[in-house]
Amino acid sequence: MKLLTTANAKIKKGEKQGYMSFGIHLAPAKQSGFNVCPSSSRGCEIACLSSAGHGAFSTVQDARNKKTVMFFKDRENFMNQLVREISAAIKKAEKNEMTPCFRLNLTSDLAWEKIKHHGKTIMEHFPKTIFYDYSAVVSRMSAFLSGDFPENYHLTFSRKESNDLAVQAIMASGGNVAAVFRGALPDSWMGRKVIDSDENDLRFLDPKGVICGLSTKGKAKKDKSGFVLEPSNV
Repeated sequence: MKLLTTANAKIKKGEKQGYMSFGIHLAPAKQSGFNVCPSSSRGCEIACLSSAGHGAFSTVQDARNKKTVMFFKDRENFMNQLVREISAAIKKAEKNEMTPCFRLNLTSDLAWEKIKHHGKTIMEHFPKTIFYDYSAVVSRMSAFLSGDFPENYHLTFSRKESNDLAVQAIMASGGNVAAVFRGALPDSWMGRKVIDSDENDLRFLDPKGVICGLSTKGKAKKDKSGFVLEPSNV
């Protein structure tokens, strides 16, 4: 069972910019019996893209559950395998003359900046490699903005129906916020420029102080929780 994947439509878009992206799909929220999304909300759980694409197959869901259980119950072997796979992925990208980058939280929100393996975080094991994620955990985003984060690990804050006050604080501190909009993306939201973040997943390339606009996909198209921003609220 492999941990890393490139079979994600969003992360593959970065290849046009010369980046080869790899990520980990874990079972979201508490689906596996272990909570990998400490700041999840009803809206984001309903809209989660875990069941989109290949995720619709039960075999894929079973594999994601097994990976999540392995992370919590057999951490040493999980991390050993992750280090090996990242090393191989870097070589693969370089062989194809592309820059490797890694999003370890495709469907989770784990604090990888705190998870140690033989005394080092994954970012410290690979200090010249780009890591990036979205996160709805305020403390993680605050640490990133204050500079208390690995230099090669970039975060974008995730807006949802229950954290608008945090969104305002994050924006005031210069952080970027990802938000899902119904219909066409607006030019601006809450006084900040909205960029089209469906074009690729390379958030570490975004300018500072922007809203990373995302269109509705999958179950989010039927969202009524407030997770998706309606045109009347823009």
